[in-house]
Amino acid sequence: MTVICWFRRVLRLDDHPALAAAAKNGAVIALAILDPADAAAHPASAQRQAMALPPLDAGLRARGSRLIVRRGDPATVLAQVVRDSGAVAVHTSQGLPFAGDDGLQAAVAGAGAVLHVHPLADLVPRGSVLTGSGTRFKVFTPFWRALRRTPIAEPLPAPRLTAPPAWPASDGPDWPEARRAMDRGWDVVARHVRAGEDAALDQLEAFLNRITARYAEGRNRPADDDATSGLSDALAVGEISARRIWHRAMAAQQDGQGGIEDFLRELAWRDFARDLFHASPNIDRTCWRPEWNDFPWRGDGPDAEAWRRGRTGIAMVDAGMRELFATGRMHNRVRMIAASFLVKHLMIDWRVGLDWFARCLTDWDAANNAMNWQWVAGCGPDASPFFRVFNPDTQGTKFDARRRYRDLWLDPDAVGAQEFADAAPRSWRVDPHDRLAPMVDLDTGRQRALDAYGRFKRRDRAAR
Repeated sequence: MTVICWFRRVLRLDDHPALAAAAKNGAVIALAILDPADAAAHPASAQRQAMALPPLDAGLRARGSRLIVRRGDPATVLAQVVRDSGAVAVHTSQGLPFAGDDGLQAAVAGAGAVLHVHPLADLVPRGSVLTGSGTRFKVFTPFWRALRRTPIAEPLPAPRLTAPPAWPASDGPDWPEARRAMDRGWDVVARHVRAGEDAALDQLEAFLNRITARYAEGRNRPADDDATSGLSDALAVGEISARRIWHRAMAAQQDGQGGIEDFLRELAWRDFARDLFHASPNIDRTCWRPEWNDFPWRGDGPDAEAWRRGRTGIAMVDAGMRELFATGRMHNRVRMIAASFLVKHLMIDWRVGLDWFARCLTDWDAANNAMNWQWVAGCGPDASPFFRVFNPDTQGTKFDARRRYRDLWLDPDAVGAQEFADAAPRSWRVDPHDRLAPMVDLDTGRQRALDAYGRFKRRDRAAR
């Protein structure tokens, strides 16, 4: 029998439950689908996926297989490849949001095959870490404590693969819709990507060899490139599994390596976000705390556009937004600073920021992105209180004391500033020598946010 394994944001051979199941049930056609709608909504993530395909194909060919790439709507493509190949089954991984099906079952069945959807190789299955009363956790710290007591399944080895009698046609790994959406940014962002499963495993080993007990402190300094694992984009496109990282980190901890517990806690946040997204698949569009849907957010407009382009005149914010556009990534501490400035100092709806991050992040993850934005905005589970307003200048002094990060992206002669100018659309007319006045006084913006919050809370209490 011939079966299809659709590599759906799990672009690896190691610890791939869908691939392991497919390999037990017949000759495997490895399939990747490049969806134009995905490229339109998440172009940087689409680029990152496209860059992962040649290494994945090389890994498959080393095992006597190959990668078939098709472009189009996934339901339509799956049905067509089933008909082309005579496959009796399609195996794939659970998608995000978890509630979505998008006609996949019906399309595959209509073509004469059965669709099998397998759990993601996250640390734990969704809904398996529960409170003592059997409900889902709404606060991260108790979730983390419960997860830490939970056995994490061992990663699955890459399976042996049998080639099908004939290979269906392949469109090749280029993703023209993503290239067009990224425009000049494609080549610049590509410089900051190390693609492939082997590269991710090597990066993990290098990080575990250098991590120290000062990890929790060092990870907050954006100029310190070696302080973090740098694996977020590899995790997001599935070049490495959370379970593989967990077990390798646990082995390093047993060997006496410091800082591992704090690192594992960061990895667990990803599972916490996915668990909540599984329970509330609209969390990327609707406030998790429903009363916050009535908060007087400002909509999109010139202020939001200045934020997107890194033209707020606030150094730490602008540096972060330029790093995001030129590299497809942004340091986690800076993400919090930039997000807080948008939703609090500028009072702009958190969904405006969420959509921009979804377009620009190579490590875009639907659950993480939604959780993080709602955390900053104060409207999500375990959220930072709205009255906690980051001061970007104070944060810069604390975590970028020597200005290495800010200068990299704001000094006209620095590499980062030049890369941002090269990546930005020509219509932005970026001049690295611009000197921008702050678009809002930080104290005034903070007080405006606190006043709005106070009115909102009084109105909320009165409505009860």
